Amino acid sequence: MIVLTRRITEPGPQGETGSVTLDVDSRIKSRLRVTLDDGREAGLMLERGHLLRGGELLADAEGTQLIRVLAAPEAVSTVRCADPHLLARAAYHLGNRHVPLQIEPGLLRFQHDHVLDDMLRGLGLTVEAEQAPFEPEAGAYQSAAHSHSHSHGHAHDHPFVRLPAHS
Repeated sequence: MIVLTRRITEPGPQGETGSVTLDVDSRIKSRLRVTLDDGREAGLMLERGHLLRGGELLADAEGTQLIRVLAAPEAVSTVRCADPHLLARAAYHLGNRHVPLQIEPGLLRFQHDHVLDDMLRGLGLTVEAEQAPFEPEAGAYQSAAHSHSHSHGHAHDHPFVRLPAHS
């Protein structure tokens, strides 16, 4: 099995030897067994606290395997809006619920959740459920995990915060 232990920025002369397509829930993990797109087995043994982004390159310790990470399409809700104030209000309400959020000019995207969709529609936004790669803002969680306490009475790390799915 290939063991991918480091991120690299340039492919070098040997070029890429494969790719792996992962959803965001897999890309937040630093230790994970994966199947490459060509069927080979690999393991991720990466530094903790960093979200893998689509397009990143991973290598084994020897540098003989160079694997491109691809962000898999997944069930997301997408809000497109030309009104920056309304989009900021939506981002505020989603952030207040600790929802991982992809933010682009005129667009917000989050993992599909019909309850959140309805909340945003109540603000006057149009929400589209679709299949698309999800690249959330990592914010303060990108560089390192941190500890803090919540009103629910315990302290813990949040390398990436996620709401449970509503049904």
